[in-house]
Amino acid sequence: MPKRVKVTKETDSGRNAAFHDNFTGDDMSRSEFVQKIKTGEYENYHIRKVNGVDTPVSNPDSKHNNNLD
Repeated sequence: MPKRVKVTKETDSGRNAAFHDNFTGDDMSRSEFVQKIKTGEYENYHIRKVNGVDTPVSNPDSKHNNNLD
């Protein structure tokens, strides 16, 4: 089974900037993905502040299929 969300673009500094939902086919910017996580659309992900910026991360668990690639 493919991972739910894949990183499709990174900034020069390595910050994840764009994402693709393999289940729905949606492409999202970081801010769009953050907003969808906040509204509960992605229950296996949460937001972490990294250098003051809301950053999507997968919830820690023993599964690998929900990690961001």
